[in-house]
Amino acid sequence: MSRTSKRLLPPPVAKGETIGIFAPAGPIVDQEAFSTGVRMLREMGFEVRLQRGLESRNQGYLAGHDDERATEIMDLWRDPEVKGLVAARGGYGSLRLLDLLDFNLIATMPKRLIGFSDLTVLHAAILKKTKQLSLHGPMVATLPKSDQASVDSFVQALTGRLPEAIKVKELEILRGENASGTLIGGNLTNLAHLIGTPWEPEWQGAILLLEDIGEAPYRIDRMLHHLKSSGRLDQVAGLILGTFTDCGDAETIWNLTLDLTKERCIPVWANFPSGHGSRNLTLPLGGDVTLDSNTGTLRIEQPANG
Repeated sequence: MSRTSKRLLPPPVAKGETIGIFAPAGPIVDQEAFSTGVRMLREMGFEVRLQRGLESRNQGYLAGHDDERATEIMDLWRDPEVKGLVAARGGYGSLRLLDLLDFNLIATMPKRLIGFSDLTVLHAAILKKTKQLSLHGPMVATLPKSDQASVDSFVQALTGRLPEAIKVKELEILRGENASGTLIGGNLTNLAHLIGTPWEPEWQGAILLLEDIGEAPYRIDRMLHHLKSSGRLDQVAGLILGTFTDCGDAETIWNLTLDLTKERCIPVWANFPSGHGSRNLTLPLGGDVTLDSNTGTLRIEQPANG
């Protein structure tokens, strides 16, 4: 039996159906990018549901009080007209909401959710508590800077089946083994802060995706050593390094990752188009994938639909 048979991909969002926009973390600071992203969603054929005051909510580095942001998510989730959720932007704050969310309701009303960066903690929590897959991909405010391949990937992941395979020319295969496992991860900083919490993902045999932005090289070094020292890197079956924007020299990060995994000789891929760059392909967190290093292809097993 497939590992994915116990996990479900929520139903697709058809053109003409409603997508709910929510801000679980930072306030909307780039109004033009956000407005353009909303327009793009409408041009894709979706109806868009914006909670009143979302664009102006500002509580310092948060898009409103914790109760406001958690209520926004749950109101959209229980609304039968809302078929999927797209994050407005990242920043910081999703971790503060996890104790306030009703995962029993989320489990009984599966919906496709898409976002990345700070959304890493929501992805991990939803998978841990509900066994639902979610989508690591562009958000409303990042859609305008996403290239066409990323926009196409975003639409396909929301409206239909996941791609059976992804092959990119820019891929760097640092260690060329093959491996299969459940895809987990996302933003390195957020993932490191999940260790020891009830929301921590299942590492054993997983394929780990990592990306980040704006972290000094020594902080990337510290977080990767944290994953190693805590035993997490010793459990995964393979690594995919996405983009590390403004984090120093990428090859230094690649070499450090190789060094930290040298005892196990697991496959390590780098320069995968996932993260804060203009190319940010949508990936199914919680889905079963295979790293085929012989062809440089990420193969995605089709999960059961919820």
